[in-house]
Amino acid sequence: MVDPNEHDRFVLHQRIRLIVNQYEFSIPGAGADGESDGEPFCFVEQKRFKFKEDIGFFQDDSKGSELLRIKARQRFDPRATYDITAPSGDVVGTIQKVFGASLLRSTFTLVSTATGVAVTAREKSLPKALFRRLIGFVPYIGGFADWLPIAFDFEFSTEDGTVIGENRRRRWRFRDVYDLDFTADTERALDRRLALAAAVGMDALMAR
Repeated sequence: MVDPNEHDRFVLHQRIRLIVNQYEFSIPGAGADGESDGEPFCFVEQKRFKFKEDIGFFQDDSKGSELLRIKARQRFDPRATYDITAPSGDVVGTIQKVFGASLLRSTFTLVSTATGVAVTAREKSLPKALFRRLIGFVPYIGGFADWLPIAFDFEFSTEDGTVIGENRRRRWRFRDVYDLDFTADTERALDRRLALAAAVGMDALMAR
């Protein structure tokens, strides 16, 4: 079993499914072409059409061994707080959408239960965030906006503004693929389990 806290880089692949959102995490490594996405170590599933979000993280798609879970505290709340829980039920940390700031560019606050350290995850570019929102309102084009190579990249920073990681969406992909890199977080300010949960939330909870 892979311990996310022993790694700094991850790849998140979205599976193409009609009824549910499904994802796979892997650890990138060197391959024949110089880089490989590696073998999946975590399977994620979000059932759609639920009144309250509940997203499970499992060791594989048999769902026999749970690793994490995202649970919403409220229903239909733009400032919703999500608890990230371990298999024991203990809360690893929380993720909260910052409603006001998210009107311009999506922003989340991640807080680790163990350390109390707060990390902000924010869309990296304000102009690109605004452009992406504008495209979404254009007739005939808005429905295909997610397929366009518009940046959907997040930057993670500590309270003093130090950037410790990023989540970057690969361009021109039929399905969403994200590269997470926290090599700058040498002090391990962010629990990597919260980083994985946030990466899924940035896609699934925003209906991408």
